[in-house]
Formats: sequence, structure tokens, C-alpha cells
Amino acid sequence: MPTKPMNREKSYAQCLDAMFNLRRFGMKLGLDTITAVLKRLGNPQTQFNVIHIAGTNGKGSTASMLAAILQTSGFKVGLFTSPHIIKFNERIQINGIPISDAAVVHAYQKVHRANENIRELTFFEMAAAMAFSVFEQKKMDWAIIETGMGGRLDATNVLLPRISIISNISLEHKEYLGNTLSKIAAEKAGIIKPGVPIVTAAKQAVVRQTIEKKAREMKAPLFRLGRDFTVRRSGRSRFHYYGLDHTFRQLEIALLGHHQIENAALAASCCEVLQRKGFEVPETAIRKGLVTVQWPGRLEVVSQEPYMVLDGAHNLAAVKALARYLESASDKKWTLVIGIMDDKPYEKILVALLPHCHSVIVTRPSAGRGLAPEILAKTGATYGLKVTTASTVAEALEMAAHNWKPGEGICVAGSLYVIGEAKSYLEKKGPPDPGDRLTSA
Repeated sequence: MPTKPMNREKSYAQCLDAMFNLRRFGMKLGLDTITAVLKRLGNPQTQFNVIHIAGTNGKGSTASMLAAILQTSGFKVGLFTSPHIIKFNERIQINGIPISDAAVVHAYQKVHRANENIRELTFFEMAAAMAFSVFEQKKMDWAIIETGMGGRLDATNVLLPRISIISNISLEHKEYLGNTLSKIAAEKAGIIKPGVPIVTAAKQAVVRQTIEKKAREMKAPLFRLGRDFTVRRSGRSRFHYYGLDHTFRQLEIALLGHHQIENAALAASCCEVLQRKGFEVPETAIRKGLVTVQWPGRLEVVSQEPYMVLDGAHNLAAVKALARYLESASDKKWTLVIGIMDDKPYEKILVALLPHCHSVIVTRPSAGRGLAPEILAKTGATYGLKVTTASTVAEALEMAAHNWKPGEGICVAGSLYVIGEAKSYLEKKGPPDPGDRLTSA
């Protein structure tokens, strides 16, 4: 007897289960498998213009800025980033909107068929191939593509972009990329292609030298922040940009944090390179794109009463950026709601953040491998702060809101798992009422 067709919701859930199960095969760096799968798909990645972005931090913010600017310029723009916060669909966006469940199912099935009799794709390879297939099908003018990890052997490095970007580099994924900045920089610089312009905000001398050497080898024009283009802050969210061909005064950016101004400078310089190539990206689009861009879960203000900011700082460099933001907003007394995964240097994270906080609520997400709140509480107590333990993220949000007073702030941080659960809670219930303790669902 023939089986009944799966309904759309069930098939979407089954596709996600199949994709997430690919994680059990671990990290497999290399391009042979995804190249073979894409060839069977007709090489969809060659059918649209690409901006390719690598780096340790700032990739997603820079990518979202460029997507907003190009969309404002009148182009149809695809965006591929990782990880997602709540739903897989966030990774593949068209003109700022995540693709539908049906599009996820269609793309997965198409790529899965192309993967027959070849080494099984990893989760990230599958996601990248799906994105390329969707962007071809939807006839993107541009696709902004963020690497997953590294660069040279990253699944996205099958692309031939119009421009490559390396945001910045710090020590990360040492087991895969190397245990020194120069080795990691060499892996990231692997995205540099012959003759393709490269834009970077890398600061460390050894990193700059590595990128410059690779650019010379590839005869790729190199544009570096601090040498070829610069910025000068003129307020918390405003700055002057002194670029390759233009000066843009009093640019304003919607994203919080001083580090976002450097990311905005990368985006602006990339637009200048596009202008040199003959693409129409007007100053008005740059201004509007920067002031309207959204990047969820990264210094995202989700509520005014209580004043609540979410930031999924995922490594020490991102944590230090968050600490700078909290210090710059020292007019507020901050309550920190934090949960940290067990593979992160939790003591260094707390040392960076706690001096800027008035009180702390420690918790852990239901997903992932969160550290026990009691472990975090011991470190927090050494700072003489009021430390409270919450068994769930929802309970922690309610505690923080219950004690909130005007002029204070709540910062939710420590892990994208925590941010995902916080956003899910807020989408369902809205911000907890100050002074009114709610009951978790």
C-alpha cells in the first residue's frame, strides 16, 4: 500500500532532523565533496555576484550591513550566515527575510539527491549548498556569503567573489586552524582569489603581513582599515568615513557597540570598490542601509521597559566588545543574565563582564552543554556582587524584570543558545512586566 505523503510541517521537521544528524560525522575540512555536489546541481554558485566574508568576529554584522545597503540600492540580495538563533531558516535570507519552511524542504531534498554515492555532506556543507541552490532559483543579483570556520578549506570557498573581506582575526578553533595567529590568518587568507579585491580590518602586525603576502601572491588589490580608509567617531552611533574615493560625514549606524563602526567602515569601503567596478551603490543607499540594518542577538535592544539588551558573544573578542559597550553605558546599573557553555573559558568571560555589572543572574539553556549555574555563581560571588541562580532562561528573565527599576539595564549574554531561548520566550510572551513576577510556561 502506498504511503501517505508527509504534510509540510512534518517534512520540514524531518529535513531538519536529518541535517542536524549530519553533525555526528564531525568537522571535515575540504572542498572535494561540496564541489562534486554543486557540479551535479549545475554549479548554482556561479549564477550570482558574491561578496565573501571571513574573520573571527564581525562577519555577520558586516554581511548584514552590506545586504541592507545593496537591497536599498535596488538589488535582489541573498544572505547566508551562521549560526541561527531560533530557526534554521534565518541562515538563508532573501532581501532580509528568512526563506520559508517549504523552501528549506525543497532545497534540502534537491541537495540530498545530488549527494548520493558521494561522501555524506556535513551540516555546514549541506546548508551552504542549499543556500547556493536557493539563491540561483530565486535569481539573486548579489549574495553575501559568510564563511563558517577558517577560509581556505571552508565549504564556501568554492565561490569566485567580486570582493573578499576579512573582518578581523583572533585565536579560535585552534584544533582545526592552528594554534598561532599567523597560522589562523593563513587559513582565513585562503579566501583571497587571483585579482579579486580584498578588504580587511585586521590589526595585528603578523596578521596584516600574512594577508598582505597572500594578496601579493594572488595579485589581489588590498584595502586596509587604518591605511586606505579610516573612520573617526562623532558620537555613540555616528562617525565620519574617509574612504578610497569619498568622504561620508555623519554616517549613523543602527547597531550598538563601538566595534560596529569598524564593521560599517568595511561595508562602506566594499561599496566604494563596487562603485569602481561600475555597480551603482549611491551614498544615500549606504546611509540608509547602515541606519536600518538589523542583526538579531548582537547587542540587540528588545525592550525599553525593562531596558533589555541581548548579546550572544561567542568568544573572548566578542565578550570584550560587550564589556566596552557596558562600560560606555555606565549611566545604567546593569543586571547580567548569563549562561555559558562548558567548552568556553567561563572565568575569563566573567572577569571581563562582571566589573561593569551591579548584579548577576546565572542560568543555563536547556539545549547544548551549559555549565551548571552553581559553578558560575561561585565566580560571581568573588566580585562581591549579588548573585542569583535561575534554573531556566525564562526564569532568569522574569527575575531580572521583577527587580528592574527605571534607569537600569538588563544584559542577557554568554551563549547564542541562551539568546535563542530568550528570544523565543520574548516572542511568545513579550517582555516580562517590571515588578510583576510571571510564571514560566
